[in-house]
Amino acid sequence: MSAMKNLILDGVNPEKSTNDHAPLPSGDEIDNIKPTTDTIDEANDCIAPANPAIENKGLFLVRTAGSWMERAKARPTPQMLFSKFWYEGELCIMFADTNLGKSILAVQIGNSISRGEQINEFKLETKKQPILYFDFELSEKQFENRYSNNFTDHYFINGENDNFIRAEINPDKFSYKEHKFESFEAFLYFSLEKAIADTQAKVLIIDNITYLKDETEKAKSALPLMKYMQALKKKYGLSILVLAHTPKRNLSKPITRNDLQGSKMLINFADSAFAIGESSVDNNMRYLKQIKARNTEIIYHSENVCVCEIVKPRNFLQFEFLNFATEQEHLKKETESDKSELENSIMNMLGAEPGITAYAIAKKLCSDESKFNSFKVKICRIVNRINNSNNGNNSNK
Repeated sequence: MSAMKNLILDGVNPEKSTNDHAPLPSGDEIDNIKPTTDTIDEANDCIAPANPAIENKGLFLVRTAGSWMERAKARPTPQMLFSKFWYEGELCIMFADTNLGKSILAVQIGNSISRGEQINEFKLETKKQPILYFDFELSEKQFENRYSNNFTDHYFINGENDNFIRAEINPDKFSYKEHKFESFEAFLYFSLEKAIADTQAKVLIIDNITYLKDETEKAKSALPLMKYMQALKKKYGLSILVLAHTPKRNLSKPITRNDLQGSKMLINFADSAFAIGESSVDNNMRYLKQIKARNTEIIYHSENVCVCEIVKPRNFLQFEFLNFATEQEHLKKETESDKSELENSIMNMLGAEPGITAYAIAKKLCSDESKFNSFKVKICRIVNRINNSNNGNNSNK
């Protein structure tokens, strides 16, 4: 048994706040900051290096490689929070399609860190500590249902383990204008940072990233968001796990970084990333695959994924490790009926519009814009095969 505090995001006028931590600027504000001659001169006046090898250069700290090594040796080595998938000090992205268990695994990871107990085969090297879970997905009743036995025999009991802190949007404080913010996004970022400062939690889980910015598929939106998250991480010394969606994908293909919904800018600015894959072997089976890593080599790759099953022993919905396997074993096998179904759709379109191009057919049939180029090539091949077959039949008449 363990327990949980519920933290409701409350609106506070930043001008009247007693919080010592000034809120970070938004991504757009960061991008729009322009230095003036006075600010540059003022910054240069402050630069008085005692050692020419260690200098402040305005925005930058400039040191020799040896000097950086000496500083790095004095810092603690990052410890595992969830095996080699997520380390201390990392901004990590966990992504998967809808209803594959992102929130289930995220709560399980948070609970593990808050208790200092590892999840079966997945290593945890840190001591128990507070974690702050921003839940933008589940209502409190839905959360209760997952972590109880038919709404009785609750897993989280108040007062037993206050290290797991859950936050959800306060419906009574939803209006950003009442709190003198220019946008809901600015109000959200301020409230998020205030919760971090107030709880002193060093581990942050955000479920999910689309609530922070609803246009993460565009680079112009993704870049400021990831800059903000990285700045937040460095300011408070955080480890951040962010949940994200994938669009509808071809289950016969391996998961890649291109499957993350929207801009690859999200992964480019993340320290690490891993995905939950859907298994074709069983509806309750999932597999975990590393997509990006900086603190370690990638060992949970397509030839060595972690296979798990979603179970609920008593009152805690969770991932249970089963074994290691190749990703290919769990991918959907493309059947002849799947191929013929696509071919029939193309033939019907060619019959209905005799002059239609392969490009136009691909545009109409492609369900994922990010995969359009490869899909277009596939459609071209099928169209050419159909046309060649028709020409051959006509010549035999």
